[in-house]
Amino acid sequence: LCCQCGVPIPPNPANMCVGCLRAQVDITEGIPKQGTVHFCKQCERYLQPPGTWIQCALESRELLALCLKNIKASLSKVRLIDAGFIWTEPHSKRLKLKLTVQKEVINGAVLQQVFVVEYIVQSQMCEDCHRIEAKDFWKAVVQVRQKTLHKKTFYYLEQLILKHRLHQNTLRIKEIHDGLDFYYSSKQHAQKMVDFLQCTVPSRSKSSQRLISHDIHSNVYNYKSTFSVEIVPICKDNVVCLSPKLAQSLGNMSQICVCIRVTSTIHLIDPRTLQIAEIDGNTYWRHPFNSLFHPKQLEEFIIMDINRVHEKKKGAGAGARSNKHTLAEAWVRKTSELDTDHQYFCCTHLGHILNPGDLVLGFDLANCNLNDEFANKMNPQHIPDVVLIKKSYDRSRRQRRRNWKLKELERDREATDTDDERQYQDFLEDLEEDETIRKNVNIYRNADIPVESDTDDDGAPRISLAEMLEDLHISQDATGGEGAEMLT
Repeated sequence: LCCQCGVPIPPNPANMCVGCLRAQVDITEGIPKQGTVHFCKQCERYLQPPGTWIQCALESRELLALCLKNIKASLSKVRLIDAGFIWTEPHSKRLKLKLTVQKEVINGAVLQQVFVVEYIVQSQMCEDCHRIEAKDFWKAVVQVRQKTLHKKTFYYLEQLILKHRLHQNTLRIKEIHDGLDFYYSSKQHAQKMVDFLQCTVPSRSKSSQRLISHDIHSNVYNYKSTFSVEIVPICKDNVVCLSPKLAQSLGNMSQICVCIRVTSTIHLIDPRTLQIAEIDGNTYWRHPFNSLFHPKQLEEFIIMDINRVHEKKKGAGAGARSNKHTLAEAWVRKTSELDTDHQYFCCTHLGHILNPGDLVLGFDLANCNLNDEFANKMNPQHIPDVVLIKKSYDRSRRQRRRNWKLKELERDREATDTDDERQYQDFLEDLEEDETIRKNVNIYRNADIPVESDTDDDGAPRISLAEMLEDLHISQDATGGEGAEMLT
């Protein structure tokens, strides 16, 4: 019989029933039933005392461990059997933990008890978010520069940064006339950006630091670091003149080449032989070369006659040739000189897309002054009269039926002009024409523009719907709208 209430029970060391034993002994005594957890709204992290902020999802193992650490000292006197969350509304600012504990009580009897601990989630801004809100506080800056008139490489770089989410740790992004400045709260984040830039675009970098303060008692130094990244001054569709030594090392290429793409390397093609070569950043800085023209000097030509060259004998030591291009010999005439009979003969790598009567953009080398170190020393017979760059399409029609869009970085801009808009349209057209660059860019469908039929197609390259992503818009909270079913 129970010594307290006289109920028949199986024998146990305490000679008491479970009800009386619980009435006599509370094994959860001394364990707090309420607590607080600090949460930063900006970065959605929880404070792990004394000063660490960690990312935790609701009802995750990480958050459970964080809550148990708050009462770890009180749980040392009992044995924790089980712990788990009781569901609460996500916006209630309450976390409830259901704990099961055991403890040895009177005469060796083991008592098990279940109880609930409630945590109040208090908002507190972390130090990193304080610095972001301050706007002007930074410990490291990455200055990205490219000394060119066209920003194609920067537009491509912007899409790579967005795709790999490297802009998340920036305090501020500032746009200036020849580049971008990225501000960071720690040197490690800035170094990560520099490493990313060196892997994605041909560039070189150097760093410096400035002493801000020094605590002589604790020997703590406070520095501001600056990383300078210079991207090679070559963009897509540039005509370049290589040094004789570099052209020979690339498989006896012609010195006059066309840049067809800039990714982690500079991709060049010889319009006379279709020979291709890739130049990385280190090779460029050892043998630097410049663009002969800027994009504003592009002139429009009309194809009078074109003959595709199917067999071209390889020279001694020649390198690889492009399989995506077709070599052709063309007679062209400037659209500004249609009232004359003056025609130009040239070799081009665009034989697969050009036909008689097509308009094409190119550079006139026969009637210009080349102010270049290597071009001035070349034999005039080796310099082509005209270099064709790309086929010309109706730009306004391409803009009207472009049913896709790109995302942009949030940055402090200087005043934008019409030239920037023209350069951005050039970059969008390059995406449509070059599948290789398109693979590295997130392209989103623009639902505001309907999909047109192909009956009025003028042959301009277009991006297929299969390559577009649906832009995600979240307009409701996690519980759905009022009266809606609860999302799980």
